[in-house]
Amino acid sequence: MNTVDLLKLWKENATEDKDLVDELNGLTDEGEINDCFYRDLEFGTAGLRGVIGAGTNRMNIYVVRRATQGLCNYLKGTSLPQSVAIAYDSRIKSDLFAMEAARVIAANGLTAYIYPRLEPTPALSWAVRYFGCGAGICVTASHNPAKYNGYKVYGADGCQITLDAANAVLNEINSLDIFEDVKICTEKEGKDAGKIVTIGEECIEAFLDAVQERSLSGGEKLDLKLVYTPLNGAGLECVKKILTRIGITDVTVVPEQENPNGNFPTCPYPNPEIREAMECGLALCREIKPDLLLGTDPDCDRMGVAVPQGDDYRLITGNEMGVLLLDYICRKRLENGTMPKNPVAVTTIVSTDMTDAVAKAYGVELRRVLTGFKFIGEQIAILEADNEIDRYIFGFEESYGYLSGGHVRDKDAVNASMLACEMTAWYKKQGMTLAEAVDALYEKFGFYRNDIASFAFEGAAGMQKMASIMDNLRANPPKILDGKAVTKVVDYNLGVNGLPKSNVLEYQTECAKILVRPSGTEPKVKIYLSAREDTMQKAKDANDRILKEMTENYMK
Repeated sequence: MNTVDLLKLWKENATEDKDLVDELNGLTDEGEINDCFYRDLEFGTAGLRGVIGAGTNRMNIYVVRRATQGLCNYLKGTSLPQSVAIAYDSRIKSDLFAMEAARVIAANGLTAYIYPRLEPTPALSWAVRYFGCGAGICVTASHNPAKYNGYKVYGADGCQITLDAANAVLNEINSLDIFEDVKICTEKEGKDAGKIVTIGEECIEAFLDAVQERSLSGGEKLDLKLVYTPLNGAGLECVKKILTRIGITDVTVVPEQENPNGNFPTCPYPNPEIREAMECGLALCREIKPDLLLGTDPDCDRMGVAVPQGDDYRLITGNEMGVLLLDYICRKRLENGTMPKNPVAVTTIVSTDMTDAVAKAYGVELRRVLTGFKFIGEQIAILEADNEIDRYIFGFEESYGYLSGGHVRDKDAVNASMLACEMTAWYKKQGMTLAEAVDALYEKFGFYRNDIASFAFEGAAGMQKMASIMDNLRANPPKILDGKAVTKVVDYNLGVNGLPKSNVLEYQTECAKILVRPSGTEPKVKIYLSAREDTMQKAKDANDRILKEMTENYMK
């Protein structure tokens, strides 16, 4: 069926959401019609993520319903528990999409446990295991711009679903007509039948109990002045509660970004990795002079911080925070006598090599996995299956995701916020800021500079361009980077060190490394650059030169 016929079909059938009706009736541009309908929104291990709107290539109630019907069909063909936990964040239509999913689940005779208000993504991972569900759904587009929403699917272990499970669900989805083959009941019918169950307060309090168990402060009074921004997302409730539990009460919330708002009016790209998103918080910091600025993204699984440096505030990168937290956790657990025998930390192939040096200094086994926190979660599950979960002490990825316990199987900004505050207060007692602490680690372990460059490619032509870039890199790999010979080439699509195959390429010289990969959640190709020199400026200059070479030779 061509895009014109699909538009006609949708005009006839997609009548329940007025926003979609208005959009469909206003679609006249051939290019816009094609972009809405040229494909089904891709379902993979990250679930669905796309622009909110009408069409098969958009996030809307019909795409959500079809995906949920596919998930139900998959679950009914397994021995997994016939129930699904659901959470959602502050994004536009998140609450609607969550309830639409619950209605489909209930109509299929499964039980949907749904949070009564927006909650963090890690609280969804927790709820899956708390209720013993066969799967979970979190309606979120994480840190993407406001026009996006998404639908992440979790397995019974609380991790995002595996590739095999995603393919099985996708096969079910592809067998369904989006309008004819989806079962759905009303919200009232689902609740009356006991198939739509509102998650009670005891679940979220149990989640916070589990987070608090990872505290390293030993209940001591923490002297800390904090500014916090939830970036108009789902973090406010849980972050404030966990900070109160550990005795941090001097907390000022950035007023413009306090309340949930899916339009993100003060930060078009609500990602604590990006300075623009933190600017409101930084302005408030310059006024009230806190010890720490803390920010969590809209679904509260990523955390960023800024700390005093001179007369201003310095943003700590995801790699720097990962190294700081690993060092702090090792220090405190050794001090507290709680370091397990043969401790394990986990990070990703694109995270800083400085992690290896810190882990080695403390005798910690460091495992590297593919990009995506679910692979860190899988390592926790492996340890749990061997009755060795206590060996896991920390996991992180450079994109601001951290987790110090096995209570959930996804990155947890509630857990990370608690640890970052405890660590800042600990260093404050030593007369140091976090900026001084990370610089001290550089002096000790070496100056590792990590940078990321993203190249966006929208629409159908963009997808083809991304594939072409990766094909060209494989056929014509760089031989020289920054005047130095490339000594090692790694194609993760061939399978490396027992890792699943992945469309990632790595090139190494004697003192630098780059990895190139298409994003799994955005229409972008990312280049991860890493250099180690005897000063940070030299390392930065090396990365800048390598990026220029890669941009000119491969990204145009």
